[in-house]
Amino acid sequence: MEEIDRRILTLLAEDGRMSFTDLGKATGLSTSAVHQRVKRLEGRGLIKSYAAVLDYDLVGLPLTAFISIRPIDPSQPDDSPERLRHLTEIESCWSVAGDESYILKVRVGSPADLEDLLARIRTAANVSTRTTIVLSTPYEGRPVG
Repeated sequence: MEEIDRRILTLLAEDGRMSFTDLGKATGLSTSAVHQRVKRLEGRGLIKSYAAVLDYDLVGLPLTAFISIRPIDPSQPDDSPERLRHLTEIESCWSVAGDESYILKVRVGSPADLEDLLARIRTAANVSTRTTIVLSTPYEGRPVG
């Protein structure tokens, strides 16, 4: 990948709403050249989507936790992601190596909401859980640079 494309990706990761004109100023390219490069990066799948970064405290979801899950019966099908897809509190689901099968990132409003979610996860996927509650987030979603 060309260095200029990497720079464009870094800039867009920091501010997905940056205009083609501003991208051009930051990279030394014309607006039309930046537009063509961004469209090419999108077409190649390097840019998957653009998203708003929310303030979860203001949205009413101040509690973030990571929940590691593993099947109670390892002989059963490995379909936990599908069984849990309907739980909207789950922001991310990663398949991992190690003692657990998956790690879930969840956002909820309160400890009671987390307790309820844990019960629903255990029931829906027939798994055991291990939970880590986030105390603070010094940084998240840092752009690749």
